[in-house]
Amino acid sequence: MKLTVPFNEDDLKKLKIGNTVFLTGTIYTARDAAHKRLVELIKKGEKLPIELKNQAIFYVGPTPPKPGQVIGSAGPTTSYRMDPYAPLLIENGLRGMIGKGGRSPEVIDSIKKYGAVYFGAIGGAGALLSKAIKKAELIAYEDLGAEAIRKLEVVDFPVVVINDIYGNDLYKEGQSKWNRE
Repeated sequence: MKLTVPFNEDDLKKLKIGNTVFLTGTIYTARDAAHKRLVELIKKGEKLPIELKNQAIFYVGPTPPKPGQVIGSAGPTTSYRMDPYAPLLIENGLRGMIGKGGRSPEVIDSIKKYGAVYFGAIGGAGALLSKAIKKAELIAYEDLGAEAIRKLEVVDFPVVVINDIYGNDLYKEGQSKWNRE
């Protein structure tokens, strides 16, 4: 299935855990240090450096690009480090997160309550994932280096639905099926 970011609510309703999705459009990068700063701004009622409404954040700290590249290797980082911050970002309009690994019950509750989706990207395949990134622009928090917020333009960026808007969890379902056999 192909989806455009920023997301359309109806498209997110169609997604089920295990679906392979190819994202095209604008996504942002941010890891835990940037998430902490975004949450602090929200709590202070200040303007964010990015638009969260219907957007996706890719949990990545890309390597520097080699000559002729838009971006270096861009593999997902472990998502649980963003779990303390994700519920408030989801409440404020974030509808997609891309990373690796499971999410906390609090994040899954927020995903279900606000209609967001958590996508998994393949860890260890950062060089391949970077080929789907056509443009990268530094947006905020340059002092964070690789963990600064970047705006990425992606075409057919491959992900898998791990948590859908209905609260389903691919990891738990997969373990459940394995344990029954």
